[in-house]
Formats: sequence, C-alpha cells, structure tokens
Amino acid sequence: MAPRAIITGAAGLIGQYFVRSAPRWASGWEVRALSRADLDLTDHPAVERAWRSIKPDAVIHCAAMSRTKDCEQQPQLAQRINVEATAHLARLSKDILFIFLSSGEVFDGADGWYQESDRTDPINIYGKNKLEAERYVLQNPAHTAVRVVLTAGTSQHGNRSFVEDMCHAVKNGGSVTLYDDEFRCPLPAGAIARAVWELLDRKQPGLYHLGGRERLSRWEIGQALLPWYPELRGRLLRGSSRDHQGAPRPADLSLNCDKLQRLLSFQIPGLRSWLDGRTSRGDDLWDFQPGVS
Repeated sequence: MAPRAIITGAAGLIGQYFVRSAPRWASGWEVRALSRADLDLTDHPAVERAWRSIKPDAVIHCAAMSRTKDCEQQPQLAQRINVEATAHLARLSKDILFIFLSSGEVFDGADGWYQESDRTDPINIYGKNKLEAERYVLQNPAHTAVRVVLTAGTSQHGNRSFVEDMCHAVKNGGSVTLYDDEFRCPLPAGAIARAVWELLDRKQPGLYHLGGRERLSRWEIGQALLPWYPELRGRLLRGSSRDHQGAPRPADLSLNCDKLQRLLSFQIPGLRSWLDGRTSRGDDLWDFQPGVS
C-alpha cells in the first residue's frame, strides 16, 4: 500500500495546490484532502477519530486563520485555530512525518533577508500565533516547520491570494494602494507545493524558509503583474507604509532560503523571473508546469 498523506486546509490557497500537484510531484503518496467542511480542527475528539480512521504516514498542515485583520479582531479564535489545533495535530502525529506551514510574520521586519537562526519578534497576533505553533511543532525533532511569506495563486472561490484581493478591489472601479517601502519575496503556490513535496521525501526535518529569490516592494509586485492582469492597469496607487492604518505589518519579510535550496532538485524562482518564463496566463499562471526546473 502507498503511504498516506493528509493535507489540512485543502480548500485554502496553498492546500489546493498540494492536492492538485500530488499526482505530479508526490506520485508515491495516497493523498487525503481535509478542508474545514470535512473536519473542524478545533474539535479535538473529531480530529482524533479521523486520525484513527485514516492512519496517516505524513501530514502537511496548511490550515490556518491567515488574514492578519481577522486575527486582530478575533484573537481567541485565532489562538484556537493557529496554535491549539496545530499543537494537537503535532501530538497526534508524534510518530510520523509532520510539516507545518508557518510564516515570515514571526519577524518584526526591521532587517530583511532573514535566516532561520535570526531572532524572532512578531508584531501582530498572526505572527505571534505562528511562532507559538512552531515551538510546539519543533519540540519533536522529527517534525518540520516551513516559513512562507506571500503566495501568488488561484483559489477555488477567488478570494485567497494577494493577486485575487487586488483584482476584487478594482472589479467595481476601486483602486489599490501599494506601499513602495514594504518588501516581500512572493512565490507562486505551485513552486511552494513542489518544494514541500520534495522536502517530505528528503526526510530532513527542521526549520526552513521558503520564499521567492527576489525582494520586491508591494509597488514593484503590482507593476510586475500588470502584463498578466490588465484589469489592474490605472488602478494601482503608490503609497507608503508610514500612512498605514490597521494591524501592524512588518516592513521587510524577505527570507534567505539557502538552507532549503540545497535540498531541492530545482531552483526556487523569483516572481519576475517566474513571470518572464510564462507564455500565457493560461488555466493557472501560478501552477508549476511539467518540464519547469
């Protein structure tokens, strides 16, 4: 029998790509996709019953309450979903492979190009949740945490990725303000899925960073997307994080990914280099197509 891998958050942005890419990058695995509709991860007895029934050999835990604003407004719910549910899953998976999708939001954003060994100092509830959950996960030396930052992709309902958020904002004639002094290292969801599937097979647990090779401001990201999303043209406004109101946002979350890169069979792309290699928007611009290396 093929080993069995559970994907939590399977209806979310990254989770969908793990499920869709499994036949290509994880052909040796039987994948069980679990969305919130399938299983409430905060219902611990139900989760325990599911684990006994499925008997997984590995877990890729993508499920999260990931919007910063929602976490600030509902901190208790964020704690239950992002921390308590993760800790419970890690305990249930103590004897199997477990990969937790964490976030670069564990850093304060004052420096950039963060390495795994750099000091963490989250400035918002989401980042604090992820850091606390990481510590539970990494108590087990056989478990893994992978920090990601900004994911480009196409979700089931068109409301999960930063690209989709921008398109929704302009759909009815609105505009989007993008800061030219807030930096990220965006990466397509397809590339994240391939990298994590490879990491699962490498069986080298620990803490890893996974982000694009290019450090881009939000404004630069928007400009790079214009040829592929013409609906954004004329709707993007250049702004500064000095004028930001709302939940705290780190200024620079670029990640050094050398540690993970050494384990992978392909070069982690940057956003602009990824887009330069596309020939059309196609069915999904952000999928990792066969033959791409």
